[in-house]
Amino acid sequence: MALTGRTALLAAIGSLPVGILAPSWTGMLAVNAPLTLAILCDYAMAAPVRTLQFTRSGDTSVRLGDGAEVQLTVTNPSRRRLRARLRDAWPPSSAQNPGHERLTVPAGERRRITTTLRPTRRGDRRAERVTVRSYGPLGLAARQGDHRVPWTVRVLPPFTSRKHLPSRLARLRELDGRTSVLTRGEGTEFDSLREYVPGDDTRSIDWRATARQTTVAVRTWRPERDRHILVVLDTGRTSAGRVGDVPRLDAAMDAALLLTALASRAGDRVDLLAHDRRLRAQVQGRSAGDVLPAVVDALAGLEPELVETDARGLAATALARAPRRSLIVLLTSLDAAPVEEGLLPVLPQLTQRHTVVVASPSDPYVAEMAGRRGTIENVYEAAAATQARNQRARTAEQLQRHGVTVVDATPDELAPALADAYLTLKAAGKL
Repeated sequence: MALTGRTALLAAIGSLPVGILAPSWTGMLAVNAPLTLAILCDYAMAAPVRTLQFTRSGDTSVRLGDGAEVQLTVTNPSRRRLRARLRDAWPPSSAQNPGHERLTVPAGERRRITTTLRPTRRGDRRAERVTVRSYGPLGLAARQGDHRVPWTVRVLPPFTSRKHLPSRLARLRELDGRTSVLTRGEGTEFDSLREYVPGDDTRSIDWRATARQTTVAVRTWRPERDRHILVVLDTGRTSAGRVGDVPRLDAAMDAALLLTALASRAGDRVDLLAHDRRLRAQVQGRSAGDVLPAVVDALAGLEPELVETDARGLAATALARAPRRSLIVLLTSLDAAPVEEGLLPVLPQLTQRHTVVVASPSDPYVAEMAGRRGTIENVYEAAAATQARNQRARTAEQLQRHGVTVVDATPDELAPALADAYLTLKAAGKL
């Protein structure tokens, strides 16, 4: 039984004249006995809580930053009117609205409550429990009970870089020969023959076809199709650091999503794995239409692990997923220690058979610090930032000496920069 504030107010009002005019046990009993009887009657007339029935419906997934609506239907099978205050409990990061709801459900009827969620973190958000406090008609006492009504809303990565997809697809169409711009590069596939026009590369002239007709014929080329792209996310301790306003892992996810969307449209096969000391997530063998939703779903619940990444295990896992020549895109940190002690020793195993791209989000605050002047503190900050940038550049140079393409950009620029690197490799026939 739960007593309300109205009960306390009535008890205080009744006790005041007794305490002033006739302070005695008899006076107190004269006030409290009727109040107690009213409380018991009110409690007995309140609708039972245990027999209530609950069902849920609504959204099961939402992108981070968007809103999701979940409906809770309350059915009152009893013969009494339900006057209740209801709390539908979700994790604090769900940012639900409203948190509490007052409702009245006549006997044998149902009512629906809509809760709006605006999650602030990725991953699965599960409804905890529904707590109902059923009041009597006098509002003096209430029955209270909990019900488990399970529901899960999966919060997906926001994919903010999708705004760059149309421009990259336009460039892809140019590379693919769907517009007037045709490219030729080592390892590209023959597409068709056309008449020579001034400015064409003379190495593209097909002399046999020219001999069979009265005009000079040139070959046109298109980038290779059905190439294998393996996106590898490092989920070790370095991925937990924040760059700008987001964790390093979230910036890497956004770049991975844009690359997946672009490569699948280009006719390439895309697989993904996330690894630190063990395999955390993987997507393998999906068709072009299914790969992006599968990658989004796999990344939704991924969180950084505060452990040192096992570079040898990561390389072995990547090689097992890429038995033939592939483009391996490793999204990791360019910090000197993890690269020199972890990645560099195993890099020859990857570059021996595969084209390797290392992409890393840089901290825009470092560039801001490097430009500061005016005070002693600012000068010291600028010196520290310059030293950090130089060390990062040396690490990138070490990777490039091993034949690795390095993409080093701020979180906002990493996804389009990685997409451009992919298109450049595709245009040059290096996939």
